[in-house]
Amino acid sequence: MTGYYDLILGLIPLALIGVTGAFSVAGLTMTMAVPLGATASVLLIGHALFINGPVDESSQLQSSTPVNPAD
Repeated sequence: MTGYYDLILGLIPLALIGVTGAFSVAGLTMTMAVPLGATASVLLIGHALFINGPVDESSQLQSSTPVNPAD
């Protein structure tokens, strides 16, 4: 089953090559197209790390379990 992070790992090189190619075909020079393609890849990486970051399942389960000190 393909998860979110599998899609991100596939989209990073696709965005770098695709955006660079699209801007290059549109008439921009390669010195402008490559940084724009890299920016798209960096935005994907940033989203995967900081917006929808990986969470350890064990810590998530521990934090959702109520603690009752009276027991």
